[in-house]
Amino acid sequence: MAATDCLRSGWGGHLSLLLGRHRDSDDLRSPAINPAAIRVRILRAVPAVCLIVGVAMAMDYIVTILLLNEPAAYVPIATLVISTIIAVPLAYWLAGQRLRLETMHAELKASLDAKQDAIEDAEVALAKYREVDRLYRLLGDNLTDHVALWSPLGERLYSSPSIERITGYTLEEFMALPPAALVGEADFRRVQGIIRSLEPGGEPVSADYESLCKDGSRIWVESTYSLLGDGSGILLVTSRDITERKRLELDIAKALQMAEAASAAKSDFLANMTHELRTPLTAIIGFAEVLRRSRNLNKTAARQVGHILDASNTLLSVVNDVLDFSRLEAGGLELDPAPFDPAAMASSCAGLVAERAEAKGLAVEVRAPRGLKPMNLDGPRLSQVLLNFLSNAVKFTSHGAITVALRQTIDGDQAVLRGEVTDTGIGIAPEHRENIFDRFSQADAAVSRRFGGTGLGLAISRRIIERMDGRIGVDSVEGQGSTFWFEVRGPLADLPTQEAVETSPLDADAGVRLLLVEDNAVNRELICAILEPFGVAIETANDGVAGVEAMRQGHYDLVLMDVQMPMMDGLTATREIRAMEGARGASTPIIAMTANVLPEQVANCMAAGMDDHLGKPISPAKLLEAVARWSGRSHAA
Repeated sequence: MAATDCLRSGWGGHLSLLLGRHRDSDDLRSPAINPAAIRVRILRAVPAVCLIVGVAMAMDYIVTILLLNEPAAYVPIATLVISTIIAVPLAYWLAGQRLRLETMHAELKASLDAKQDAIEDAEVALAKYREVDRLYRLLGDNLTDHVALWSPLGERLYSSPSIERITGYTLEEFMALPPAALVGEADFRRVQGIIRSLEPGGEPVSADYESLCKDGSRIWVESTYSLLGDGSGILLVTSRDITERKRLELDIAKALQMAEAASAAKSDFLANMTHELRTPLTAIIGFAEVLRRSRNLNKTAARQVGHILDASNTLLSVVNDVLDFSRLEAGGLELDPAPFDPAAMASSCAGLVAERAEAKGLAVEVRAPRGLKPMNLDGPRLSQVLLNFLSNAVKFTSHGAITVALRQTIDGDQAVLRGEVTDTGIGIAPEHRENIFDRFSQADAAVSRRFGGTGLGLAISRRIIERMDGRIGVDSVEGQGSTFWFEVRGPLADLPTQEAVETSPLDADAGVRLLLVEDNAVNRELICAILEPFGVAIETANDGVAGVEAMRQGHYDLVLMDVQMPMMDGLTATREIRAMEGARGASTPIIAMTANVLPEQVANCMAAGMDDHLGKPISPAKLLEAVARWSGRSHAA
């Protein structure tokens, strides 16, 4: 009994101790327990309670019966109650601890999973960063352009490895170089000025300059400068090697210079050939004209002189066509719009071919309505086109008539002028109409052999009309005739009211004293032959030096001045005469008489101080008119 009591008191003490600890633990750790957690703990405590009670019952039996052999002290009910009282809170507490451990384990597992996910995400991000870094390095290493970043203090922050490809310096060598090491002083100052003018986030500015490479060679570099707009003040510079582009630009400039030189050589050749052709034609046409007007020739000689004159005029026409077409192809056609009367233009052109037409038995009729209004166009150029049409009509027509017709359509302050020349000549086959306006083109070789000509007249006409933004064409029936036409549009105009300048006929008693400065003896003889019958007293000088000296020694009413002469040309002689006359206070009219007939050559004559221009071959009528108009007039007038 004592042992049983002692044992029971021991169980009781243990129970009190366990209950006390359990309460302390519950009081300290779980002041408020979730009902769901309580249910879970109770369910989990049942097996533990059963186990503890079973163990307690077995231990009581073993100790009391087997070891102490006191069956009277063995009270299973008491042991069951006591063990149950001990087991329930203990099992409940153990279940709670287990639940806490499972919760902690779950939380720890979740934390580890989250950390693992974070690690995996970090590894993915790191891999992406490494790939981006690899690509950037690959890009930087293989850039043909050089990219550099500079701090606001002028320190290099970054330079791409491509600098070695451009300059030969390694990246480390380049980073150690001072900023001005590779460029000249002037270029460096210019670049610094560009950098100082930059605005943050503003438009980039580019500059070209020469740069020195590591091997001592020089290259051309184009750099673009911009300030970043993030407020950091960092300067971004991208540079590229443009040596090949510069070389190409130099090649193009050289080719352009060669082309301009070739064009100038062509112009010089054209001017020289024109001069050389017109100079002998002056004598041929001039003396033929003098002979034709002579009364001492029989009919046969007069007819032969007429043939010489016709052939010479044909050759002059060829020279003029080649000259005009060369100017047109070189883009030298400059329009000079001015008010003109279309009807007067048509009558004038018809009058120019009337003599040739009458010689072939052809009648030339002009049909121009009375209501035609003046227009503001380049009248002389339109006259050239109309005259080309008329010349061809006379050339290719053997019988019948030639008609010049004008029509005008008014549209507000604008008008469309249509000019037509209709003939009854040989006509044009359909297959040749498309190319009739091409250069050196005629209907066929037989036409060229039969009628002659260069085939440039219509090509020149087309370029003139196209330059005026007009239209040109031909309607023709082979064997029946052709109608060549043009249409141009331009503003209406009023003809200026000018006082008529009356030119009195050259009076043989006027006593005109004329100085002829001409290096060609045949031309001097020709001018004398034309003017001496009209009482003009002529003194001659064979070059510019003699002409200036003659003007210094004597007084003349008029000077006829050639331009291309040995010793001193006509332009220089004119300038010296004007300078000499400026000291005297008198001025003598000077007329250029030259084969230099290009527009710029005529302008040079006027700029040198000449008053008028007569182109060779000299027309006797124009020569007489110029002498009558200018003799006795002062330069100022």
